[in-house]
Amino acid sequence: MSSQLRFDGKVAVVTGAGGGLGRAYALWFADRGAAVVINDLGGSASGEGSGRAADLVVNEIKDKGGKAVADYNSVEEGDKIVKTAIDNYGRIDILVNNAGILRDKSVANTSDNDWDLIHRVHLRGSFVTTRAAWPHFRKQNYGRIIMTSSVAGIYGNFGQSNYSAAKLGLLGLSNTLSIEGKKYNIHCNTIVPMAGSRLTKGILPPDMMEGMRPDLVAPVVLWLCHDSCSDTGSVIEAAAGWVGKYRWERTRGMTLRESTNDPILPEAVRDNWEQICDFNNSLHPKGNEASMLLGKVLQDLMEKDANRDAKLSPVEQALNWRPPPVKCQVTPREIILYALSVGASTGDKDGLRYLYEGDETFAPIPTFGVLLAQEALSQSNMITGGMPGFQVDLSKVLHGEQFIEIHKDIPTHGTLEASLNVVDILDKKSGAVIVTNVEVVDETGDKVISAQWSIFVVGAGGFGGKRNSDHIVPSVDAPKRKPDASLSYKTSIDQAALYRLTGDRNPLHIDASFAAMGGFDRPILHGLASYGISCRLVLQRYADNNPSLFKSMKSRFTSPVLPGQTLQVDMWREGNRIHLETKVAETGKTVLTGAYVDLKSVASAPAPVAPPAASTGLMSEAVFAEIKRRLDAKPEVGAKINAVYQWNILSNKKPAASWVVDLKAKPGDIYQGEPKGNKADCSLTLEDADMVALVTGKLNAQKAYMQGKLKIKGNIMLTQKLQGLLKENANL
Repeated sequence: MSSQLRFDGKVAVVTGAGGGLGRAYALWFADRGAAVVINDLGGSASGEGSGRAADLVVNEIKDKGGKAVADYNSVEEGDKIVKTAIDNYGRIDILVNNAGILRDKSVANTSDNDWDLIHRVHLRGSFVTTRAAWPHFRKQNYGRIIMTSSVAGIYGNFGQSNYSAAKLGLLGLSNTLSIEGKKYNIHCNTIVPMAGSRLTKGILPPDMMEGMRPDLVAPVVLWLCHDSCSDTGSVIEAAAGWVGKYRWERTRGMTLRESTNDPILPEAVRDNWEQICDFNNSLHPKGNEASMLLGKVLQDLMEKDANRDAKLSPVEQALNWRPPPVKCQVTPREIILYALSVGASTGDKDGLRYLYEGDETFAPIPTFGVLLAQEALSQSNMITGGMPGFQVDLSKVLHGEQFIEIHKDIPTHGTLEASLNVVDILDKKSGAVIVTNVEVVDETGDKVISAQWSIFVVGAGGFGGKRNSDHIVPSVDAPKRKPDASLSYKTSIDQAALYRLTGDRNPLHIDASFAAMGGFDRPILHGLASYGISCRLVLQRYADNNPSLFKSMKSRFTSPVLPGQTLQVDMWREGNRIHLETKVAETGKTVLTGAYVDLKSVASAPAPVAPPAASTGLMSEAVFAEIKRRLDAKPEVGAKINAVYQWNILSNKKPAASWVVDLKAKPGDIYQGEPKGNKADCSLTLEDADMVALVTGKLNAQKAYMQGKLKIKGNIMLTQKLQGLLKENANL
């Protein structure tokens, strides 16, 4: 036997040292010269109660001439345990995280408290105590830490889901501490002990309890904590005098794709499963070797791609390009900004549907989906150098054609994912047409949007490629007859400046000098702005402004539009397809041709509207208009109230107007004047300004009634039911 391992001058802290393994560790450390902090709450194996078990161990050590002090703090207050060592001995050199309890139950019967308590004691307790000791270890450039795992943590054990998860978590913590502590001479190892203790009492038979005494494990811990032991990050199992070491083993596996652009199919995993799981000639990775191996796999794939691309033509390289999917965020802000950029207004019928997130029917204009799909082009830098084999001059880019199809309602909040695929590049001699498909899916993987760009690059033709493509969604010429409908929108001089805030920052639309490089005498409006404006006008005429009726839209861009010009959209209906042609009213130049919008159904023509009553000039007139809008949107609210209200509005104490809110009529009706059919159940009289203050929450109804500002006749209790129509103060 070589020289004895000594710990003279060292201070060791052992948690859970009142019995079992912890007691054995403490006795051995003290016997070999260390001063020991005996930490133990003295509770039961399940963590209940407390006692003075630590005192017994302290006395046992002192009786033999050793140094020891008791500590009764919970490991959840590890800083106090470390403070005991510093206050009594001025330092800490060794920390053995041994404290533990059991709450064994099958996973179905494990309560949140059973789970949390185990993790707080085993995992969090070890972390907190180690963190408190860490600054002392760093300062003295020395420290030895032991984490206590278990075979239950490594292999699992029935009825110990909470315990096994915490114990394997300790192994992960130990691995990281061994990395972080290496340069400070701080070693951290994990012991996987099997010994008779209060935690195994009743589980192991008596003869095994004796044969697996804690003192047969303690010497292993002492070696791992000694100056001369260089191990760190090791996992050591010990029981009954046997000691062994764990290491990771991994099969060599296999790469299931030939290119970084290739997908992996579940069938490929199935077909190669035997080789994937073959441990012959296996690997034993250490530390970051695992990530380095995976990095080499990716590097090899990239080298294969580079070698293959070197043999491909520029067009073939572009067609083989598969940039990674990109994330695109949807919030009401983007939806509203887009709606404003294509001319939506609060003055429009149903304008709030596109412009106010509090509106019950709030939704994006369908062509907003183009912006989401466009994220795949912009984030992949497709037309600014990101596409291999085909370099594009941004000043020479023109938008040729655009298609979009909505498969599922675009959410007003959420994260979507867009994937890009260049499907064709056509040689038009004077330029090249790049045809690109984009699919956008939601967080469940459901397809939300399909889009297709045909981008014309001036001067990029003449490479000997094909002129036509089967991949392009075809445009369709409008019928030769007179349009069935026509709507116009005068763009603002700042329309392009506003639209570019939605994401397309091409200087062509804002910078005159850049526009001149493209052959234009001034900045032009985005083609997609004209596209969105045209879609909005079609929905206004044939879908009653209901975006959920939209299915798809295709258009060819033929001429530029200058901000400030008027767009005239001529429409022809053929079934659920609305053909359209958009032109500049001032010049007669056509800007969108071969265009159509496919609807799921066409809204019925609106019923004739009676001429509006003459304006009263009262502020409350807007209030009744808003109440009518809400009633139209939610007629079921009025049906539940089922009463007739007459509002008598005063101006300077004189009758100025009378409004009837008839919620007995089917559907409800709101009009100016006296009740036409049903007699008023409740009459309310107040000043015009007080009416506005009342519905906007600035005037309390009860106080107004008590002060005589609000006079009520009839069934006063019916006024409470009006809250269903008046509670959305923000709109008023």
